[in-house]
Amino acid sequence: MNKMRALSAAVLGCFSSFGMAQSAADGSSVTMYGIVDVGIHHVTGAPGGSKTSLTSGNMQGSRLGFKGNEDLGGGYRAVFTLESRLEADTGALGNRPISQGRLPDRLSNAGSLGLPAALQPAVSAVAAQIGNSVGVNLGNNFFDRQVFTGLITPFGAFTFGRQYTPGYLANANFDAMKTESSLSLGQLVAIPASFDIRVSNSLQYGLQLNGFTATAMYAAGEVAGRSSAGRLWGAMAMYNGNGYSFGGGYNTRNNELGEKSLTTAVLGATLDVGPGTLSGQFSVIKDDHPTNLSGISAVLSANPATAPVAGLVQNAFIQGFRQDARLFQVGYRITSGVHAVTVAYNNMNDKRPFNADRASYGVAYTYALSKRTDLNAVFTHLNNKNTSQDMLGGNGFLGGVAAAPGKDVNSLALSIRHRF
Repeated sequence: MNKMRALSAAVLGCFSSFGMAQSAADGSSVTMYGIVDVGIHHVTGAPGGSKTSLTSGNMQGSRLGFKGNEDLGGGYRAVFTLESRLEADTGALGNRPISQGRLPDRLSNAGSLGLPAALQPAVSAVAAQIGNSVGVNLGNNFFDRQVFTGLITPFGAFTFGRQYTPGYLANANFDAMKTESSLSLGQLVAIPASFDIRVSNSLQYGLQLNGFTATAMYAAGEVAGRSSAGRLWGAMAMYNGNGYSFGGGYNTRNNELGEKSLTTAVLGATLDVGPGTLSGQFSVIKDDHPTNLSGISAVLSANPATAPVAGLVQNAFIQGFRQDARLFQVGYRITSGVHAVTVAYNNMNDKRPFNADRASYGVAYTYALSKRTDLNAVFTHLNNKNTSQDMLGGNGFLGGVAAAPGKDVNSLALSIRHRF
């Protein structure tokens, strides 16, 4: 029986050089690698109606990267990774959601935020500003995906730079889709984001021993005079046995004021059952002090018309963007020869008064043309409940916001992926 990958590509990427340090005898090397993933994506329930487009990143985000290592002797090795995002449909370095800069109605409507209707112009102005900041690599940073260097030693790996967070690595490993496509669990928590995927200015220690893998991370916010602002801590531990794996991860980040902000805890497991692998995970999401909202009052105060209500509007947005949710996924994957089929069910239980619950389910099929190239088809149905307004995207792009609260969404993606 073909086994599901015990560790996600993200986890393996962190330690691939560790394995080389233990086994390679030659001096140094630099490797170019990448993924080009492009195809047709059709989605219903979008603002303005159904949309069909050529998209990059349906299964995995397209990328170009370089990895290097140098044998220093005595079991020590220097390593680096430089990985750039690219949009295979346009050649750009970033993208916007399908719904562009729109926020869910519960976060852009004065009444939903508990404010008088007369304050809608101020609310709309703030919502537009926040919405315009939603997207993938809008700053066009060249090595947005990863850039780090470090030392592999007999005692573990020490890496420094922009890296995947421990909490996200745990989520990716136990996701039935390994975060690929619209069927992954992360598609339910994109706006506001419930996972810190990567973080800059980070220091990470990692260790692999037999079937055990663990990482610990500290990332500095680098805010002058406020050392706790923007700071992130995280840890992850997993064990991969014969036909099973289990583990968990944790991230906690401070906002720009140094207050405890987004915290994510993940537990997951996999078990070989019959001809395939059963996987499941459970996550707790908490954010009492959302990030990058403390400047709303100052912006509104600059306008005499909105200055008197600046504090009131800011507090309403802070309240609206708070998070308290439970995420759950169960999935099953069968791989047989060149065929792979995955089914999954995802659920997000919103504990906030908005009660923006949502769930998705679907099927993904992959046909391997070779070891490097495959064809993929993914269908996902998303059930938005109450004030939920989620939209399905892909691994490399956000869906954004559906046309209306409670509007269900269907997504069909047909794509080709080549790895080199």
